[in-house]
Amino acid sequence: MKTLFSLSALCVALLSSGVHASERADIGWDLIEKGAMVVDVRTPEEFKQGHLDNAINYPLSEVATHFASIDKDQPIVLYCRSGNRSGQAYQFLQAQGFTQIHNAGGLIEIQESK
Repeated sequence: MKTLFSLSALCVALLSSGVHASERADIGWDLIEKGAMVVDVRTPEEFKQGHLDNAINYPLSEVATHFASIDKDQPIVLYCRSGNRSGQAYQFLQAQGFTQIHNAGGLIEIQESK
């Protein structure tokens, strides 16, 4: 019974994270369609392997430099491979005073959401 409960809890957690993941990608597409700047924070090598149309490649390690001259009210959609690095970029930009940023998750997640 304990194993069944644990397995059920795991299934619910996995399903819940999938709903959240597609929701953040859907919000990302909505913002992109409204003209948001699209930023891929993966490495240049990853970017060369494929990226969203109109995406700019600002690797996570260079985010501070690239965003130094960007308006803090500019709508920005961030993504990476899984949503982790774009989440880190989001937190950094938020701490710098950026007001219209969104972590849309990973590239495949976003592509499958379209």
